[in-house]
Amino acid sequence: MTITESIRIALGALLSNKLRAILTMLGIIIGVAAVITLMSVGKGVELLVQESFESIGTNLLYVFPGSLQGSTSSQQPELSMGDYQAIADPFLVPDALSVAPELSSRADVVAGRRDIRTEVAGVTPDYAPVRNKTVSLGDFITDGDVNARSRVAVLGSGASENLFEEGTYPIGQTIKINRIAFRVVGVLEEQGGAAFGTEDNVIYVPLTTAQTRLYPWYRSRSGDALLSALYVQVAGESLMDQTSQDITNVLRQRHDITFRDEDDFTIINQTDLVSIFGDITGVLTIFLGAIAAISLLVGGIGIMNIMLVSVTERTREIGIRKAVGAKRRDILLQFLVEAVTLSLVGGLVGVGLGLVGSRFVGSLAENLTTVITPDVVLLSTGVSAAVGLLFGIYPAFRAARLNPIDALRYE
Repeated sequence: MTITESIRIALGALLSNKLRAILTMLGIIIGVAAVITLMSVGKGVELLVQESFESIGTNLLYVFPGSLQGSTSSQQPELSMGDYQAIADPFLVPDALSVAPELSSRADVVAGRRDIRTEVAGVTPDYAPVRNKTVSLGDFITDGDVNARSRVAVLGSGASENLFEEGTYPIGQTIKINRIAFRVVGVLEEQGGAAFGTEDNVIYVPLTTAQTRLYPWYRSRSGDALLSALYVQVAGESLMDQTSQDITNVLRQRHDITFRDEDDFTIINQTDLVSIFGDITGVLTIFLGAIAAISLLVGGIGIMNIMLVSVTERTREIGIRKAVGAKRRDILLQFLVEAVTLSLVGGLVGVGLGLVGSRFVGSLAENLTTVITPDVVLLSTGVSAAVGLLFGIYPAFRAARLNPIDALRYE
């Protein structure tokens, strides 16, 4: 018996019991659809994380006061303007393209009858290109604003929506930050989630204004103005480690840290962050796929159950076929083809539902774009066929081993 004839007979047997075949395929359909949908969501989350890091700038080093391991020193960790100036010195850190200081804290902000409590950050003009900030209305903070300690503010898109009614043009409006009047000169484009939370609600003012008017108490023991963070843009990705080491050497020397003592600052490599989050989301994607694959196992058990029922129902047919010359391998092949056909057709239908499901899930989340890769589709289809083959082997062997005389006498 040829493969073509076996397929024809298998399809005829399945079509004679359409409802049972459809219900049998349902487990495979759900399993394949779940695998494709969840894997596409996992890939979409990986892409979202990567884009979030890219949106805050490229080749960045984050410098924060304090150590992740905890400082053994009795003194409070500090990051000062002197540290910023030293890191910005091209002779000390030659591969730093730009250094952006930041002094931030939460403050009460009022505009008319609306008030919010949000983060207000003092920055310099270098902050916008380093952190990849784009102005949608007005202008960003200028050198003139910093030198004059101007009371001007640039609003994140979320802060602008919270402070002003829809349709209000914010540029030129007056807001009060900790009861001090500021004039709005710009509004940033919406950026969404970033590495350490959303930044759309942040309000930016000149660094000198923040140091003298909003947060004058942020001073070191020597009277130097303190900073919350430094963002260093490196000339190239291959220079990240060397630049991090240069910054470490500069800060250890400035902070009088001996070779035995731990750093009282933290330098975070953006590339390392992307890699860490990529590993986490990759494991999450595999986990989601494994959970969904359980449905395929259930579907395979369903196929085995129905095939065993089919063997019992067609015992007399098997006896007749053996009596007219059908060999054991012909019977084995026929039932294996039926099992694989059930799982393969169910897998193809599941692929279609998985594509629809991934699009639907992607439409529910504003910033999430599900990603369907060909390898996931091929893997799901291949696994569904393998499940049919695996769970169809026992019923097929059972049918092939039937004694023709006993099969003919079966009622």
